[in-house]
Amino acid sequence: MPETEKLIQDINILGTTPLTAPRDLKAELPTTAQAAQLVYDSRQAASRILQGDDDRMIAVVGPCSIHSEQIALEYAERLRALAERVQERLLVVMRVYFEKPRTTVGWKGLINDPHLNDTFDMATGLRIGRRILLKVAEMGLPAASEVLEPITPQYIADLMTLASIGARTTESPTHRQMASGLSMPVGFKNSTEGSLEVAINAMEAARAPHRFLGIDADGKTCIVETRGNALGHLILRGGRSGPNYQEEHLAEASRQLHEAGLPPRFVVDCSHANSRKDYTRQHEVWNDVIRQRIAGNDTIVGLMLESNLKAGRQTLTGDPSNLEYGVSITDGCISFEETERLLLSACDALS
Repeated sequence: MPETEKLIQDINILGTTPLTAPRDLKAELPTTAQAAQLVYDSRQAASRILQGDDDRMIAVVGPCSIHSEQIALEYAERLRALAERVQERLLVVMRVYFEKPRTTVGWKGLINDPHLNDTFDMATGLRIGRRILLKVAEMGLPAASEVLEPITPQYIADLMTLASIGARTTESPTHRQMASGLSMPVGFKNSTEGSLEVAINAMEAARAPHRFLGIDADGKTCIVETRGNALGHLILRGGRSGPNYQEEHLAEASRQLHEAGLPPRFVVDCSHANSRKDYTRQHEVWNDVIRQRIAGNDTIVGLMLESNLKAGRQTLTGDPSNLEYGVSITDGCISFEETERLLLSACDALS
């Protein structure tokens, strides 16, 4: 390389590390017939709910972010038993989020840093993430995850029932294009400011065909051509101006969706700005939305809860071995016991 060329490229790149190709990771951890049937059936069920053909509600429940395989699988086992008890009125989908968007800096999630120590062993992170999703599916429990890195779906999307695009990335053309090619329903959160327009624009964009740069199953750069995804939906998570789950907010959301020619059905996130970033207030949002649904508002088709084995949150420090088992290391979560109470009471009320 000429000396001058060294001065004009890769100035801030310290190195690159090859990754296992998606095809190879799937060969190592193949989708079983049992898992594939679960994903297919649950995607169909979720699609019917989103299209108004099934009067149940979707309940996306689980940790803010997964940081331990053991904790995730213990939670999944408990949630699977609970899901069976409420299945007549609720389609329970476990929140299995591996990628954590940050406003500035911080731990970026299990796929990015699985050892919680800034070693960024992403090859292991992808392997653990796929293994968790596979085991959860084999338990008979659908899974939902936020899609942050455009390359990640090639490794794990075949095991996901629902996907979401976060408030910080809903406006991103890259994520809208990616969503247009995903094989499952995709939820778009309103912006951190609270704007619904951004998410509605994203839904419209994702419904259209696109061509963009990506990778194929062998990990090679390619042009990806998509059909478009008609199963995009709006997720209301509140904004800087406050919550957006009350009657007047839902009426406005329905109006804007209708004007855009989109189905007026959406999911309410009980956490984030809707609970004013206080995890102990999630039940207020949950109960109010269930009340509205019982009163006849069938535009609400789903709810999201941040929940873990134990309530609260803890700070990730230099020694991960000091972490308390079953407690979130990102946003605060309600306990599994409270989760159980909320799901059972909602099932009874909706019956």
